[in-house]
Amino acid sequence: MQDKIERLREEIDAFKADSKDQVESFRIKYLGSKGALKGLFSDFKSVPNELRREFGQKLNELQNRAKTRLEELRDSVEDQGSETQEAPDLTRPAKPTPLGSRHPVSIVRNEIVSIFSGIGFSVEEGPEIEDDWHNFTALNFPPEHPARDMQDTFFIEKGDNDIALRTHTSSVQVRALERAQPPVRIVMPGRVFRNEDISARSHCIFHQIEGLYIDRGVSFADMKQTLLHFVREFFTEKAEIRLRPSYFPFTEPSAEVDVYWGLETETDYRITKGTGWLEIMGCGMVDPNVLENCNIDSKEYSGFAFGMGVERIAMLRYGIPDIRLLFENDQRFLEQFKTAY
Repeated sequence: MQDKIERLREEIDAFKADSKDQVESFRIKYLGSKGALKGLFSDFKSVPNELRREFGQKLNELQNRAKTRLEELRDSVEDQGSETQEAPDLTRPAKPTPLGSRHPVSIVRNEIVSIFSGIGFSVEEGPEIEDDWHNFTALNFPPEHPARDMQDTFFIEKGDNDIALRTHTSSVQVRALERAQPPVRIVMPGRVFRNEDISARSHCIFHQIEGLYIDRGVSFADMKQTLLHFVREFFTEKAEIRLRPSYFPFTEPSAEVDVYWGLETETDYRITKGTGWLEIMGCGMVDPNVLENCNIDSKEYSGFAFGMGVERIAMLRYGIPDIRLLFENDQRFLEQFKTAY
């Protein structure tokens, strides 16, 4: 497998393209759904556990190199086209086409995912309609457990295995752990649903980003340092956090993460309730029961998980007073984010 990685790296670096079709051929050959890198990741399942970390890093480096090379080839082809570009068509309308804008939730989601991708987390997604096992039971919510009352659920079908709209993206954790053995380092963005009254601060539909890291020797300190890195990348490099004890069925110990927001303005006092601290996410060490439910030896592996609401973070960043504005598609509101790319 080492030889395959080295050979592919040489091929990628040596690839030349003179047209957009050749650039697309590069993408399909190396990064497509049936490309060379996809095959290597499939072969990765057969790598012995003691070598997985080494080969996993090399595979990620190779994938990043292929993506970088793809952008280089695209830029090169565009530069060639600009040099041979014909004179502009003076008969075209002079009025430019109005630019659209990205939704603030999309902007914040992409930035959060980018920060965690930069430290080795890959993106996982899962279905929005889930069964009871993945949404509750495997996450340490046994039948009749009072913790199930923490989340009001939209059930689609009641029976031996209830079907419902997922109440959190934690269900993706279960699917990922069922499919791959540790080490696992993933973030899981997605839309979730809870049967709640719609108000200025809550909605029945919202977005979450959860993270999961499972490996040998993962500690609470690893989790705190990871989240501190995220906060300083997203907010400010001088940001500080604190962890308060909390409870989640799928983590033990569990904590709420607060970031120091400050008390410089009247708004700061209002949103922090006079404390200067603002809650932004929950986190904790993955409960051994969750690992065992996914056929992972909890005596050999440990890990942490965290989760945050994207709408909440977006409202903090842009000073949005009402969550309903994020769902009403009011053009006057969305146009404010034209430059927020």
